[in-house]
Amino acid sequence: MPTNDELATLLEEMADLLEANGVDYKPTAYRRAAENVREYPLPVEELAEEGEDAVSEINRVGDAIASKLVEYVETGKIAELEELREELPVDIVGLTNVEGVGPKTVGSLYEALGITDLEELEAAAEAGEIQEITGFGPKTEQNILEGIDFARQARKRTLLGTARPLGEVVREYLSGVDAVDETELAGSNRRWRETIGDVDVLAASDDGEAVVDAFLDWEDTAETIEAGTTKASVRAGSGIRVDLRVVDPSEFGAALQYFTGSRDHNIRLRNRAIDRGLKMNEYGMFDVSDVDDADTGEGTSGSRTSPDSAGERQRVGERVAGETEVGMYEAIDLPLIPPELRENVGEVDAAAADELPDLVEEAEIQGDLHSHTEWSDGDTTAEELAMGAAELGHDYIAITDHAEGPGVFGNTGLSDEAIREQRAAVEGAREAVGDAGHEFTILHGIETNIDAEGGLSTPDELLAALDIVIASPHAALDQDREDATERLVAAIEHPQTDILGHPTGRLINQRPGLTPEFERLAETAAETGTALELNANPNRLDLSADAVRVAVDAGAIIAIGTDAHRPGAFTENRFGVHTARRGWAETEDVLTTRDIDGVRSFLEASP
Repeated sequence: MPTNDELATLLEEMADLLEANGVDYKPTAYRRAAENVREYPLPVEELAEEGEDAVSEINRVGDAIASKLVEYVETGKIAELEELREELPVDIVGLTNVEGVGPKTVGSLYEALGITDLEELEAAAEAGEIQEITGFGPKTEQNILEGIDFARQARKRTLLGTARPLGEVVREYLSGVDAVDETELAGSNRRWRETIGDVDVLAASDDGEAVVDAFLDWEDTAETIEAGTTKASVRAGSGIRVDLRVVDPSEFGAALQYFTGSRDHNIRLRNRAIDRGLKMNEYGMFDVSDVDDADTGEGTSGSRTSPDSAGERQRVGERVAGETEVGMYEAIDLPLIPPELRENVGEVDAAAADELPDLVEEAEIQGDLHSHTEWSDGDTTAEELAMGAAELGHDYIAITDHAEGPGVFGNTGLSDEAIREQRAAVEGAREAVGDAGHEFTILHGIETNIDAEGGLSTPDELLAALDIVIASPHAALDQDREDATERLVAAIEHPQTDILGHPTGRLINQRPGLTPEFERLAETAAETGTALELNANPNRLDLSADAVRVAVDAGAIIAIGTDAHRPGAFTENRFGVHTARRGWAETEDVLTTRDIDGVRSFLEASP
C-alpha cells in the first residue's frame, strides 16, 4: 500500500519535471496538492479505492491530480509521469538538492550538455562547461561545484519528518503481531535527530522467526534486503531502509538502551559500568567481579562460561539488569536519561549529579505563534487555520503572513495596505471561532523580512500596530559569519521585533543557510527580551538543537512555531518540541508553553 508520503513524493516529482520542461502554473498546483496529501490524516490510498471523487475532497487536489493518484494506487504507475521521465531522463531529486539548481536549471543543463546526474554535473563544472551556457557564468558554475558535496551527503540521510512517522507505522504494525511482547524505535529516530540513516525497530519476543515473517509481510515492503531468524531488513515503498531486530524479552531493556545510542553516550556508560565491576552490553548488565576476562568470558577456572556463540560469550557473570532501560541505568547509579539527550554532551555527568533538565513536553504546548493563510502563501483562511488549531487543543495562534520584501517567493508578500486590510479578516475569524464555541485567541501579526544589513522590510509604525512581529531572513543567506551575526543582532535589537524567525534560513538537505555566532544572538535576545524561534517544520528545525542549548544557557526564550500553511501542519510542533528537548530546554524556556496572558505579557515587555 503506498503511503501518503510516497504519493506526495510522486506529485512533487511531477511538479519538478513539468517545471524543468518549462510548463507554467501546473507545477505549483502539484506541489500544493503534494503538501496536503502528505499531511492528510487518513491513508489516501483508502480514498483512492473509493474513487476520484473521494480523493478530490482533499484540499487543493483537483480532478486531474485525483485521477493520477487513483491510477497509481490501481496500477503502480502514473502514465504521464512515466512519459515525463522518458522526455527528461534525469535524477531530478539529486540534481535539485544542489543549492541554486532548480528544476528549470536541470532542464537547461540537460538540453545544453545532456547532464542527468550529480556525477555528470560535477564533471561538467570541473571542465568549465557550465559557464559557457547562456545565462550561466563562472560564479554560478563555482557555486554549483561547491554545492555538490552537500547534495551528496543530503541524499544519505532522511528527514526526521519522514523517518519518524514511518518508524511509528512499523511500530504500530508490529505491536499488533501476536508473537510480539513489546516494540520500540531505536537509533537516531528515537533520539529525534534532524536526519535519519535507516529506521531501526526493536521487538521483544520468544519467537523471532514468527516476528520476522510478519515483518516481511508488512504491506509497505517493496523489497526484502535480508532476513534471518531474529533480524531482517526491508526497503519501504518510500525507498527508506527499515531494520528489525528481535530480542529476548528479558533483554529488551538492554537492547533498547544499546541500539538507541549514541555510540559516544554508550561508551561513557560502559566505562562507568567497568568502574563498578560490571559489564554492560546489548544483552544486559552483568556482575563480572568474579570473572577473570570479562571480554572473552573466561571464568576463574579458566573455562569459558558460554562457548556456543558470540552473544553467549557476552552474557558473562551474574545478570543484574537487562529487562528494562530503567534497570540498566539504575545498575550504574544513574536515573533514566531521556533519549534526546544521549549524545555525550554532559548528560551523564548531569545525571550523576541529579541535575538533568526537566525537559519540555509535547502536552505543554498551548499555542502556535507562526502561521500563514491564503493572504500570502498559505492554503487556507484565518478561520480555517484557527479552527484546526482549536480542534488540536491549542488555545491561541498568531496569523503571521509574509510581508513583501527580499526573498519572499513570487508575489506572495503582503503590501502595507494589505496588512491593514487583513485586520478585518482576522477579526471575522475571531468571531467565527467564538461562535463555534471555542475559547480561542487569534493574534494578528506579520512575518517581516530582514534585509542584508539587518533592517526590516515593513514600516515601524505599521509593525507597532500589530499584536506580534516575527522578523526572518529570507534572502542573502550566503553571508559570511561576521556579516550574518551583525545582521541578525541588528534585527533582534529592532524595537518592533518580538521573535527572530528561523534564524539561519536553512532547509535541511537543501541549503545550509547562515552560520552566525549563536552566542551573540542568544545573549542579545536575552538582553532585549526577544524570543528566538525554533521553527518546527521538519525541513527547517531552525534553531538546531545545538543552537537551542546555547540559547537556553544564555537565558533566551525559545518560541516553537510550526510555520503552518494549513491546519494539518500544526501537528508538526512535536518535531520542534523534541528538538528543544535535544537542546536541554525546560518548560519555562519555551514561550509557547505559556497561556495567552503569559504570551501577551512577554510581547508587551519587549522593548
